[in-house]
Amino acid sequence: MTVTLFENSQTIILVSSWCEKMYSLDVNFLKDRPAYQKKPEKKGKLSLSLPGGNLTPIYIGVALGVGLPGLLGVSWWLLQGKIVELDGTIAQLDGESKRLDTEIGNLNKIKAETSAIKGETQALVTVFDQIRPWSAMLQDLRDRIPAAVQIESIRQIPPIAVAEGKPPNNPAGGLEVTGLARSFNDVNDFLLSLQQSQFLKSSESRIITATLVDAPITSGVAQSVPGVTIKPPKVVKYTIQSSMNDVPASELIRELEKKGTVGLVARIRSMQQTGVISK
Repeated sequence: MTVTLFENSQTIILVSSWCEKMYSLDVNFLKDRPAYQKKPEKKGKLSLSLPGGNLTPIYIGVALGVGLPGLLGVSWWLLQGKIVELDGTIAQLDGESKRLDTEIGNLNKIKAETSAIKGETQALVTVFDQIRPWSAMLQDLRDRIPAAVQIESIRQIPPIAVAEGKPPNNPAGGLEVTGLARSFNDVNDFLLSLQQSQFLKSSESRIITATLVDAPITSGVAQSVPGVTIKPPKVVKYTIQSSMNDVPASELIRELEKKGTVGLVARIRSMQQTGVISK
């Protein structure tokens, strides 16, 4: 740095003063740097200050912070009590359900036994209701046979199944009558009379055979003229078949009473009174 000296003393003083100011500025600039800045002193205690004004929100927040856990605790306690109560109710209902299941099983068993008994009873009643007393059948034939017709034999025909493994259409079966008649007209009259019977099916009553044969000679009857052969008269040998009526016996009470079947009629009426057979 070059310093020029002036002659004027006043000028020297001014230059010197200017130099001092420049030096002073450099020093001040150094002091303004961050490194030379003084750090604030740390205080050992923190001071808390509450804001002024309305404190109601603060009180509400404190109340919620304290009361909400308590409310949750009370709710949890009530919930636990309700759960215990419901567990007891469920256990009681389970016991009641098991008891009812046992009773239902017993009732179903009784119902099955009752149904089986009813089925057996109904089967017996059905068989009983299909009974055709032979006394009534024979009496009906005696009442219907014409005077010129004789009966040699009466045979019951067993029911015939329509197909193998299937029950027959008419479980009562049929009836076959064989005998002798004076003429074919007498055989036709006998057939028409049988078709009016309540014990036989009119649509299934028919003549199977009808042929002229010699009248049988009664043994022990001697010829009136010795050495003369007497030829017996011709008669008609017939065979008539008919199916028995499958109408229940309970519907033939009046006809059975007419033929003198008192015992069967009394039993049927007794069953009708108990409701086993409908009237």
